[in-house]
Amino acid sequence: MNFDLREIITASMVLFAVIDIVGSIPIIINLRNKVGHIESGKASLVSALIMIAFLFVGEEILKLIGIDINSFAVAGSFVIFFLAIEMILGITLYRDDHPESASIVPIAFPLIAGAGTVTTLLSLRAEYHVENIIIAIIINVIFVYFVLKSSKRIEKILGKNGLNVIRKIFGVILLAIAVKLFTTNINQLF
Repeated sequence: MNFDLREIITASMVLFAVIDIVGSIPIIINLRNKVGHIESGKASLVSALIMIAFLFVGEEILKLIGIDINSFAVAGSFVIFFLAIEMILGITLYRDDHPESASIVPIAFPLIAGAGTVTTLLSLRAEYHVENIIIAIIINVIFVYFVLKSSKRIEKILGKNGLNVIRKIFGVILLAIAVKLFTTNINQLF
Protein backbone atom coordinates (compact mmCIF):
# COMPACT_ATOMS: atom_id res chain seq x y z
CA MET A 1 0.00 0.00 0.00
CA ASN A 2 1.31 3.40 -1.01
CA PHE A 3 -0.74 5.83 1.06
CA ASP A 4 0.41 9.38 0.49
CA LEU A 5 -1.38 12.27 2.22
CA ARG A 6 -0.27 14.73 -0.48
CA GLU A 7 -1.72 12.54 -3.26
CA ILE A 8 -4.97 12.09 -1.31
CA ILE A 9 -5.35 15.86 -0.77
CA THR A 10 -4.50 16.72 -4.37
CA ALA A 11 -6.79 14.05 -5.85
CA SER A 12 -9.58 15.10 -3.43
CA MET A 13 -9.28 18.74 -4.49
CA VAL A 14 -9.27 17.87 -8.20
CA LEU A 15 -12.36 15.67 -7.80
CA PHE A 16 -14.07 18.31 -5.66
CA ALA A 17 -13.60 20.87 -8.44
CA VAL A 18 -14.80 18.51 -11.17
CA ILE A 19 -17.79 17.10 -9.25
CA ASP A 20 -18.71 20.67 -8.19
CA ILE A 21 -21.47 19.56 -5.83
CA VAL A 22 -21.75 23.08 -4.39
CA GLY A 23 -22.40 24.43 -7.88
CA SER A 24 -24.97 21.69 -8.42
CA ILE A 25 -27.10 22.71 -5.43
CA PRO A 26 -29.65 24.58 -7.62
CA ILE A 27 -29.97 21.51 -9.88
CA ILE A 28 -30.39 19.23 -6.87
CA ILE A 29 -33.07 21.47 -5.34
CA ASN A 30 -34.86 21.74 -8.67
CA LEU A 31 -34.82 17.95 -9.11
CA ARG A 32 -35.99 17.42 -5.52
CA ASN A 33 -38.92 19.77 -6.16
CA LYS A 34 -39.83 17.82 -9.32
CA VAL A 35 -39.66 14.31 -7.84
CA GLY A 36 -40.47 15.01 -4.19
CA HIS A 37 -37.34 13.60 -2.59
CA ILE A 38 -33.83 12.47 -3.28
CA GLU A 39 -32.37 9.39 -1.67
CA SER A 40 -29.07 10.90 -0.53
CA GLY A 41 -27.52 7.62 0.56
CA LYS A 42 -28.49 5.81 -2.62
CA ALA A 43 -27.24 8.61 -4.88
CA SER A 44 -23.94 8.85 -2.96
CA LEU A 45 -23.37 5.09 -2.93
CA VAL A 46 -24.17 4.64 -6.62
CA SER A 47 -21.93 7.56 -7.62
CA ALA A 48 -19.09 6.11 -5.51
CA LEU A 49 -19.53 2.69 -7.13
CA ILE A 50 -19.56 4.23 -10.61
CA MET A 51 -16.38 6.20 -9.90
CA ILE A 52 -14.52 3.26 -8.35
CA ALA A 53 -15.64 0.91 -11.13
CA PHE A 54 -14.54 3.39 -13.77
CA LEU A 55 -11.21 3.81 -12.01
CA PHE A 56 -10.48 0.13 -12.58
CA VAL A 57 -12.30 -0.86 -15.77
CA GLY A 58 -13.58 2.34 -17.36
CA GLU A 59 -11.27 2.57 -20.31
CA GLU A 60 -11.57 -1.18 -21.02
CA ILE A 61 -15.39 -1.03 -20.97
CA LEU A 62 -15.43 1.88 -23.38
CA LYS A 63 -12.94 0.11 -25.68
CA LEU A 64 -15.00 -3.08 -25.50
CA ILE A 65 -18.11 -1.31 -26.82
CA GLY A 66 -16.08 0.70 -29.30
CA ILE A 67 -16.27 4.10 -27.62
CA ASP A 68 -13.22 6.16 -26.85
CA ILE A 69 -13.02 8.41 -23.80
CA ASN A 70 -13.31 11.52 -25.97
CA SER A 71 -16.63 10.40 -27.48
CA PHE A 72 -17.87 9.61 -23.98
CA ALA A 73 -16.88 13.08 -22.79
CA VAL A 74 -18.59 14.74 -25.79
CA ALA A 75 -21.81 12.80 -25.05
CA GLY A 76 -21.59 13.85 -21.39
CA SER A 77 -21.12 17.46 -22.47
CA PHE A 78 -24.51 17.35 -24.24
CA VAL A 79 -26.26 16.15 -21.07
CA ILE A 80 -24.57 18.90 -19.04
CA PHE A 81 -25.43 21.44 -21.77
CA PHE A 82 -29.16 20.63 -21.60
CA LEU A 83 -29.17 20.73 -17.80
CA ALA A 84 -27.57 24.19 -18.03
CA ILE A 85 -30.14 25.40 -20.57
CA GLU A 86 -32.94 24.28 -18.24
CA MET A 87 -31.34 26.22 -15.37
CA ILE A 88 -30.67 29.41 -17.33
CA LEU A 89 -33.95 29.66 -19.22
CA GLY A 90 -36.20 28.11 -16.56
CA ILE A 91 -37.64 25.61 -19.00
CA THR A 92 -38.05 21.85 -18.86
CA LEU A 93 -36.53 19.89 -21.72
CA TYR A 94 -36.80 16.46 -20.13
CA ARG A 95 -40.04 15.56 -18.45
CA ASP A 96 -40.92 12.29 -16.82
CA ASP A 97 -44.61 12.43 -15.95
CA HIS A 98 -44.21 9.82 -13.24
CA PRO A 99 -40.70 10.11 -11.86
CA GLU A 100 -40.01 7.88 -8.89
CA SER A 101 -36.65 9.34 -8.01
CA ALA A 102 -33.83 11.42 -9.39
CA SER A 103 -31.29 9.67 -7.17
CA ILE A 104 -29.61 7.59 -9.86
CA VAL A 105 -30.27 9.58 -13.04
CA PRO A 106 -29.40 12.42 -13.28
CA ILE A 107 -27.84 12.91 -9.81
CA ALA A 108 -25.51 9.91 -9.39
CA PHE A 109 -24.90 9.88 -13.14
CA PRO A 110 -24.12 12.22 -14.88
CA LEU A 111 -24.20 15.02 -12.27
CA ILE A 112 -21.78 13.52 -9.73
CA ALA A 113 -20.10 10.67 -11.59
CA GLY A 114 -20.40 12.11 -15.07
CA ALA A 115 -18.12 12.22 -18.08
CA GLY A 116 -15.91 14.91 -16.58
CA THR A 117 -15.49 12.98 -13.33
CA VAL A 118 -14.70 9.63 -14.92
CA THR A 119 -12.36 11.23 -17.43
CA THR A 120 -10.60 12.94 -14.52
CA LEU A 121 -10.36 9.63 -12.65
CA LEU A 122 -8.68 8.00 -15.65
CA SER A 123 -6.23 10.92 -15.78
CA LEU A 124 -5.55 10.73 -12.02
CA ARG A 125 -4.88 7.00 -12.33
CA ALA A 126 -1.95 7.77 -14.61
CA GLU A 127 -0.39 10.02 -11.94
CA TYR A 128 -1.39 8.68 -8.51
CA HIS A 129 -1.67 5.37 -6.66
CA VAL A 130 -5.12 3.77 -6.85
CA GLU A 131 -5.60 3.55 -3.06
CA ASN A 132 -5.08 7.32 -2.72
CA ILE A 133 -7.63 8.00 -5.47
CA ILE A 134 -10.16 5.70 -3.76
CA ILE A 135 -9.75 7.62 -0.49
CA ALA A 136 -10.23 10.88 -2.44
CA ILE A 137 -13.42 9.45 -3.96
CA ILE A 138 -14.72 8.46 -0.50
CA ILE A 139 -13.95 11.93 0.92
CA ASN A 140 -15.85 13.57 -1.94
CA VAL A 141 -18.80 11.16 -1.70
CA ILE A 142 -19.16 11.90 2.02
CA PHE A 143 -19.29 15.63 1.22
CA VAL A 144 -21.80 14.95 -1.59
CA TYR A 145 -23.97 12.98 0.84
CA PHE A 146 -24.11 15.86 3.32
CA VAL A 147 -24.96 18.39 0.59
CA LEU A 148 -27.74 16.14 -0.75
CA LYS A 149 -29.05 15.49 2.74
CA SER A 150 -29.16 19.19 3.66
CA SER A 151 -30.59 20.49 0.37
CA LYS A 152 -33.89 21.49 2.04
CA ARG A 153 -32.06 23.55 4.66
CA ILE A 154 -29.87 25.13 1.99
CA GLU A 155 -33.02 26.05 0.05
CA LYS A 156 -34.54 27.72 3.15
CA ILE A 157 -31.36 29.69 3.84
CA LEU A 158 -31.07 30.97 0.27
CA GLY A 159 -34.76 31.65 -0.29
CA LYS A 160 -36.55 31.68 -3.63
CA ASN A 161 -34.78 34.76 -5.03
CA GLY A 162 -31.37 33.61 -3.85
CA LEU A 163 -31.95 30.23 -5.47
CA ASN A 164 -33.01 31.81 -8.75
CA VAL A 165 -29.88 33.96 -8.86
CA ILE A 166 -27.62 31.03 -7.97
CA ARG A 167 -29.44 28.77 -10.47
CA LYS A 168 -28.79 31.24 -13.29
CA ILE A 169 -25.16 31.84 -12.31
CA PHE A 170 -24.37 28.15 -11.96
CA GLY A 171 -26.34 27.42 -15.12
CA VAL A 172 -23.94 29.66 -17.03
CA ILE A 173 -20.97 28.02 -15.27
CA LEU A 174 -22.37 24.58 -16.13
CA LEU A 175 -22.85 25.72 -19.71
CA ALA A 176 -19.22 26.84 -19.83
CA ILE A 177 -18.10 23.46 -18.44
CA ALA A 178 -20.16 21.71 -21.12
CA VAL A 179 -18.64 23.85 -23.86
CA LYS A 180 -15.11 23.28 -22.52
CA LEU A 181 -15.68 19.52 -22.23
CA PHE A 182 -17.06 19.50 -25.77
CA THR A 183 -14.32 21.60 -27.39
CA THR A 184 -11.50 19.82 -25.58
CA ASN A 185 -12.71 16.40 -26.64
CA ILE A 186 -14.19 17.08 -30.08
CA ASN A 187 -10.72 18.07 -31.35
CA GLN A 188 -9.40 14.67 -30.26
CA LEU A 189 -12.00 12.87 -32.37
CA PHE A 190 -10.70 14.20 -35.69
